[in-house]
Amino acid sequence: MLGARAGRERYQQIAGKAQQVWRDPRVQDKAAQAQQVVKEKADQAGQVVKEKVASAGSSNDHSSTTPGTTGGKLP
Repeated sequence: MLGARAGRERYQQIAGKAQQVWRDPRVQDKAAQAQQVVKEKADQAGQVVKEKVASAGSSNDHSSTTPGTTGGKLP
């Protein structure tokens, strides 16, 4: 029981320090910067995917098939 109590106190000490660090304005500023970078990169990735899908759709002739395949069509 004594070990469990010491473990709980240590846990609370670590949790309190983590909350203190998280509330630090410098940490919040860096977190906001990271969030902005992730948003920008996600937007860029979305654009690339849209372009790839559009180019694949316009250049993909569904009527031709590779020998031995059905090209997505049922026999």
